[in-house]
Amino acid sequence: MSFAGRKRADDTSPSPLEATVPADCAGLRVDRVVAQLFPSYSRSRLQHWIESGRVTVDGAATEVRRKVWGGEQVQLVPEPDPAASAFAPEDIPLQVVHEDDALLVVDKPAGLVVHPGSGNWAGTLLNALLAHAPAVTNLPRAGIVHRLDKDTSGLLVVAKTLEAQTDLVRQLQARTVSRRYLAAVSGSVVSAGRVDAPVGRHPVHRTRMAVTAHGKPAVTHYVPLRRGQRWTQIECRLETGRTHQIRVHMAHVGFPLLGDPVYGPPRLPPALAAAMAGFPRQALHAWRLALRHPVSGEEMAWESPVPADLAALLRRLPVDGGSDGA
Repeated sequence: MSFAGRKRADDTSPSPLEATVPADCAGLRVDRVVAQLFPSYSRSRLQHWIESGRVTVDGAATEVRRKVWGGEQVQLVPEPDPAASAFAPEDIPLQVVHEDDALLVVDKPAGLVVHPGSGNWAGTLLNALLAHAPAVTNLPRAGIVHRLDKDTSGLLVVAKTLEAQTDLVRQLQARTVSRRYLAAVSGSVVSAGRVDAPVGRHPVHRTRMAVTAHGKPAVTHYVPLRRGQRWTQIECRLETGRTHQIRVHMAHVGFPLLGDPVYGPPRLPPALAAAMAGFPRQALHAWRLALRHPVSGEEMAWESPVPADLAALLRRLPVDGGSDGA
């Protein structure tokens, strides 16, 4: 199987690489020779490409253990770098709550990644924005000024001009953008509270965040709305917007979000566990967003109804028959 062929004008695949096997490599296995000919790639990656047909010897697919004797023509077609196509427009439906010449507000569904990154180089909100509003191609991060976690649903504002983006970033820095979230947490929250604790990268588990002395300042306000059997529905208001902030802060004060695979409670009482069965994400929804329009100066606000999956969960969670204790 050969991957050689004419490239389309919009094809970002790497061009084939060609080399001749030197005479002093006679008797060596093809994987060792290819590693010498194309030192920019690791041997393990080259072995994978040999096995998948991306390396040919004299025009034919080869095997890792095959020996060469010098003079053979080797062609390598590197696998495309997924990051190279990360900023490509994709026809992904968007639920646009508001749009004008300066900004748009999107109601993001759970499961949609906001920005391309490791493991998620396509199918993101950014890719959808590039298709919906091509002008954002010229903006840093395609106009995205704040993010929601993949499995958090709700409202997110995106700038459509550089001036609007600069203004929105300043509003976020000044903490004048109001962001309110609905969440369901483990335990009984009996009164409103404020968490003022710095959030940074976990010192051991680097893919996680944590309250740490070396983190960035982070402030979350929360208020209970409804209590059930060992769970509480709360509203959170952010002053800052650190990665995983609500999830980390609520776990830090002993009320981790239900359904959170990273910071959630390790065990749940049977009735609560039964209600959570089949709910695949953290119970967190960005339900209200308010800011000053970057052009007109008008105070604007938008609200998003609780999505169907979270609404169904809140109906299933046990409301009686047990203690409110955590």
